[in-house]
Parts: sequence; structure tokens; C-alpha cells
Amino acid sequence: MKKTQAQVWAIVEALKKLYPEGICSLEYKKDYELLFSVRLAAQCTDERVNKVTPALFARFPTLESLAQADIGEVEEYIHSTGFFRAKARDIVLASQMLLREYGGRVPDTMEDLLRLPGVGRKTANLILGDVYHTPGVVVADTHCIRISGLLGLTDGSKDPGKVEQQLRAILPPEESNDFCHRLVLHGRAVCIARRPQCQSCTLRPWCDHFAKNGGEEPQKSEAKKALE
Repeated sequence: MKKTQAQVWAIVEALKKLYPEGICSLEYKKDYELLFSVRLAAQCTDERVNKVTPALFARFPTLESLAQADIGEVEEYIHSTGFFRAKARDIVLASQMLLREYGGRVPDTMEDLLRLPGVGRKTANLILGDVYHTPGVVVADTHCIRISGLLGLTDGSKDPGKVEQQLRAILPPEESNDFCHRLVLHGRAVCIARRPQCQSCTLRPWCDHFAKNGGEEPQKSEAKKALE
């Protein structure tokens, strides 16, 4: 069932009450540090990234030092984040490109951000939202894709591009970036992928999954269907 604008606003406001801050959980001091932290977070938890980046950015405290860094040494600092060879290469090459083509400044357009090594739409949208506060930004990460589908804000698609388009169409532009951050927080605290706390979820009144399955957790309802 398609959500009405009033229902969408109700979900937005409920999440705002639950998570007033609505900010990215990655820790950074400079714009380019957020850019590289998001790259490190691919297939890795934000918690792990936050443990790795202080030493990395202490060793390479400027964009210039990262651009001149030995990729093998960067690999050592980020090894525990997984896919460390590709990530280290992207960080060094992106640092060089930022200095060479953008005057050391993180770009503020989707087109320019996507030119940087290792940057996809998810990363670009996060930079546009958190650094430049661009309205209408949607960061379609795994929590956002899963929970928006359960709520019925999307058609259940797992494709990040489709989810981004569908959420852009219904979310208030000034709320969309923080909304996505709040979905991440909700996915970690309540709507946990492997053990969702449906009975204590304040989004129950607007959740399609809860309505369709009598309040059962997603895994339980899927298991029932498999037996039918």
C-alpha cells in the first residue's frame, strides 16, 4: 500500500524524536577525511573505521601527505577494514586528484565526486548531504534499503539506485539526508537485521511488514511462507 504524504511525515517525525541528532556515525575533522572514511566503510562497520582512522590521519595529517604516501604503508593502517589494497590505492589516487584538479577541495557536485577513485553514488550523496547540506540527498545504504522496504516507503527493491529514486520522490528534501542517517541508527538499535525488535518499535503504526505479518519479525514470517 502506497504511503500518503501524511504517513511519510509521521515516520519522519517519529524518527526525529527517537534520534534528534541524525548524524553520520563516522568520525572526522576534515571534509576529505569523511570522504575516505566512507570509502573504508565499504564492507566494514563504521565502528571499525573509527578505530582505524585516528592513526591513519595522524600519520598522514594533510591531503598532501596522503597524496605522497606509499600505498603499501596506507595498507598497513587500514588492513582490518578489508579490501585494503583497493581502498589504499583509491585513497592515495583520490588525494592526488583532489590536489591536481580541485585545489585540494572536496567537490560539491555529483558529477565531480563520481570522477574520484572509489567514489560511488552512496559516497557522493553522503558528502553532498553532510558537507554541503544539499537538499534531497538520499544515502541508500543497507539499513536504508532494508527498513524503507519493510515500512513500505519503497517497493522493496534491493537496488540502491531505485531506492534512492523512490525515496527522493516522497521525502521532504530538507529532511532526506538526516532521515537516512536516522534509519541507520534505527537499524542498529531496533530494526536489527537478524533480530528486529518489532514489538517495541515506535514505527509499528506505519510499518507495512508489521501490518501484513501480525507483528511477527521478518525472519519468522519468511520462514512460515517457506513452509506453506
